[in-house]
Formats: sequence, structure tokens, C-alpha cells
Amino acid sequence: MVESPSYARQAYYDEIRELEHDVLDMGSRAEQMVGQAVDAICSLDVQLAMHVILKDDEIDERDLQIETRCLRLLALQQPMASDLRVVGTAMKMITDIERVGDLAVDIAKIALKIEKEFGETNFIDIPKMAKEARSMLHEALEAYVQRDLNRVQEVCDKDEIVDALYRELRTQIFTDMQTNPEQVVADGWLLLAIHHVERIADHAVNIAERVNFMVTGELRSFTKKDPSQQT
Repeated sequence: MVESPSYARQAYYDEIRELEHDVLDMGSRAEQMVGQAVDAICSLDVQLAMHVILKDDEIDERDLQIETRCLRLLALQQPMASDLRVVGTAMKMITDIERVGDLAVDIAKIALKIEKEFGETNFIDIPKMAKEARSMLHEALEAYVQRDLNRVQEVCDKDEIVDALYRELRTQIFTDMQTNPEQVVADGWLLLAIHHVERIADHAVNIAERVNFMVTGELRSFTKKDPSQQT
């Protein structure tokens, strides 16, 4: 029995909705990992850090599952134009989301290293920076589902806030290195941790830019990094 075009089309849209659900689920898991990793580095909680590290396999598994779904859609449905961009964007997004998960794991591992060094982390406000980065990731994912270009712009605008917080915290860490030289190793790890948070925000921007391409067909960069402010 040959499926009618309308039935086949409805099945395709059902697959797209399931794909969007899977992408959101993966993104939510990665966002949660970031929050837990930051909590771990603030409290130097070894058990929480290990919990985040063990979660990495879940993100990797979701990455493979979604990629397989996308490839099946491309092979069986042969989407055209805007439909093709929806599937292609999902494949690009999961790469960024998987990297966010990796960065959360890296932050958790840094918590273990700082705890081993008897270092301190409570002299800088990492949660404030991480909150903005997590908000960007959440809004980028919502922009994908809602096809919302206003959210895309909001995500990209927030990147400047995260960059400013990064520079502020970096300065505070450098000052602590000078005043507490016995903490220089731990502070060095802490410096890397805030860089990872800044990179999480960058991945959120990548996702937002891909959403813009999905909706408009135009691939463009929304942010211009100032080379003088890079490390």
C-alpha cells in the first residue's frame, strides 16, 4: 500500500516535532550540567563534580541518537528548502550542545583540581556569569522551537554582558594571584574555568546564528569580537 502524500507529510512533521523535542532535551541536560558544575566549583563539592563528569556519557549518547534521526530524515524524506534547513540546523546545534556538555565536565574537573590544591573560589561571582551564559543557551533553544528571531537577537546581545563579566572576573583573579601567591596554581585553574563559561556563551551564540539561518536562509554573524579584549 502506497502512503498518500498528505499522510507522508504528516508523518514527516511528526518526526520534526520529535526531533525538536530531542534537541531541547539534550540542551536542557547540558544546561543543567553547567549549573551543577558551577555549583561544584563554588562549593568545591567533589561528589557533585563527579556527578557532572559521569553525565557526559548521556550527552554523547543523545548526540548520536539525534544525528541518526537527522540522517534518517534526510535519507527517507529528502526535505527541500526550509525543511532541509530545519534538519541541518538541528545537526549543527547538537555539535554546540555536545561541546557545552564537554565544557561543563571540564569545569567540574577543575573543581576537583582546586579542591586538591586547597584553593578558594568564593572571591569571584562565577554564578552571576554562568547564569547569563545558561540563559543564553536556554533562549537559543527556545528560538529554535519558536522560530523566534527576537530571541536570536537577545541571545547575541547578551554575549557582550558575558564578555564584560569575564573580563571583570579575570581581573579579580589576577589581583588575587598577586596578593596571594600561594594560591597561584588554584587561581590559574579558576581562570580557565571562567574561560570555559565564556565559551559556553559563545556556543549559545552559534546556535542562535544557526536559527537565524534556518528561518531566513541567511547565514550571518551577529557578534564582532574585539581582538584587544581576547586572551
